[in-house]
Amino acid sequence: MSRIKTCVSLYSLQDEYLNHRMDLLGCMRYAKECGAEGVEILPDQMIKGAPHPSEEELKKWHAAVAETGLKPVIADVFLNTNLYKNRNLTRRECIDLLIDEIRLADKMGIRMLRFVSMVPYWVLEPLLPYCEQYDVTVAVEVHAGMAFDEPATLSFIEEMKRLDSKYIGLVIDTGIFCRRFPRVVRQYEESVGSSPVMFDFIESTFDDNGNDFHQYMKKAGWKFPAEVDAQLNDHDRMMAHIMDGYENYPYEVLDEYLPYIKHFHFKMFEMTEEGPEYSMDYKSLLQYLHDHDWDGYVSTEYEGNRFTLDGMPMQEKKQVAMQQAYVQACLKEIQG
Repeated sequence: MSRIKTCVSLYSLQDEYLNHRMDLLGCMRYAKECGAEGVEILPDQMIKGAPHPSEEELKKWHAAVAETGLKPVIADVFLNTNLYKNRNLTRRECIDLLIDEIRLADKMGIRMLRFVSMVPYWVLEPLLPYCEQYDVTVAVEVHAGMAFDEPATLSFIEEMKRLDSKYIGLVIDTGIFCRRFPRVVRQYEESVGSSPVMFDFIESTFDDNGNDFHQYMKKAGWKFPAEVDAQLNDHDRMMAHIMDGYENYPYEVLDEYLPYIKHFHFKMFEMTEEGPEYSMDYKSLLQYLHDHDWDGYVSTEYEGNRFTLDGMPMQEKKQVAMQQAYVQACLKEIQG
């Protein structure tokens, strides 16, 4: 039987935090008010001094966890290989940075780290002894635009299988399950200069057979059809290369990876007043996970904030609450 639990990534409330409308404790209290069972945090964003915070900072974190009762599920980690102007970090420097993140997770009582997409596979074997020592799992994010056809992702998966450790796995971002293109993205990009013709074409590439703009452009050599290309403006050409970050995989792509999947980002661009998210079908994905007895957390990750139209209020709190209410209702129906 599945045991799917709810979580909120505080990434979802980044504008509230950045503009001092909410502090860390306020964000966590809000996640609890929304009925979430767990919390996901970006230490770089919300823990002062990370990955080497003061004892005082750690006490604040543990007090917030104790007050809210939220399970500290996972921390999001980035590997900044371009810290210097004249070179990339060496392998040793990369590994040492990630060891620091593992140690910080342990101090925070967090037992899992999400590695951002494209973290290289060669960090895994040197990190494994530290994962075992500190009881911290590391899992790379499989993200739209960098998913199961991306060489770096496939190399990570190959090494994950070779090492075959419970401390190494995957985080799946549901942006790979977009059944249609998010309309808030279109509305925002058109408001700043993109043409309707580009988005008419992008939307036309999505269908019920797993096709999408990413797949089309990959097969077409990253070129639009000539009749579309002739109508594109300069803004279209500037933005088109990042419009492939919304994919349309079937859920069955996860079948062989289920034993390795540690966590889900339930990506959200727009919860609708009717209930579901505009571009993704959470209920059918939850049913798939339930049918496969998956056990873990599904975490609200709101990214519609970056597509807020000029002059319109930020919707972070409302959208987080709407997604949590919808997912919890789905789970009540599916899991009982």
